[in-house]
Amino acid sequence: MTAHLDYVLHLADNALVLGQRNAEWCGHGPILEEDIAMANISLDLVGQARLLYQHAATLKGDGTTEDSLAYFRDVPDFRNYTLLELPHHAALVGYAVDNRDYAVTIVRNFLYSTLMALVWEKLQTSQDEHLAAIAAKSLKEVRYHLRHSHDWLVRLGDGTEVSHAKTQAALNHLMPYTQEFWSASDFESHVTSAGIGVDTATVRDDWQTLVNNGIADATLQQPSTEGFVHTGKHSLHSEHLGFLLAEMQSLARAHPQGVW
Repeated sequence: MTAHLDYVLHLADNALVLGQRNAEWCGHGPILEEDIAMANISLDLVGQARLLYQHAATLKGDGTTEDSLAYFRDVPDFRNYTLLELPHHAALVGYAVDNRDYAVTIVRNFLYSTLMALVWEKLQTSQDEHLAAIAAKSLKEVRYHLRHSHDWLVRLGDGTEVSHAKTQAALNHLMPYTQEFWSASDFESHVTSAGIGVDTATVRDDWQTLVNNGIADATLQQPSTEGFVHTGKHSLHSEHLGFLLAEMQSLARAHPQGVW
């Protein structure tokens, strides 16, 4: 049961953290259409997180709710990939709006959406019927996220000299973090054996093929994947997650009895 819960929380935390990151573009998108598109993608991700947290709350019991899981857990309790908590720029310094780089956002969405399109597809046959139903709904959404990010990857990579350089820099910066997708964890091993979860190693080749094709379409160069294998799903995070959660959780923690 612990592995089952941890796995559902891992999926939920991924969706919530990326949804929160993408929502930071609301009102700051490069063009109005993208402002709306990114807001909708964020809503999809937060919607997925809600369904998963509701399921996790049922698994955990003891009065746990989706809100307590989202707003009243601290950094060490989250199991999201480190990739998803990084700020929207390659330098890893500063949080000002004018530091945000849309290429970083697009590349991250492309790398993660490619993974989840494969994972959600497999999870439709999970022995956890509730999780399988969430997967079927989420798959439709993530396929749109993948199409959107791929189209913008090509637009930026095969665009101007400046957009190409920024997109290549974003890809070089983010690609090493994807190695966490394939690093093993005890809870994933348990749920895979039970027919509940997906061993991401089984989709690695398909992921790599799709990513390679996207990189080629965008006239970008394959970056190195070498570097530190980050351990966000093992609850060891970068300093950036703390800032993100502080902003996201501040209202709920200031008014814990509030009803909205």
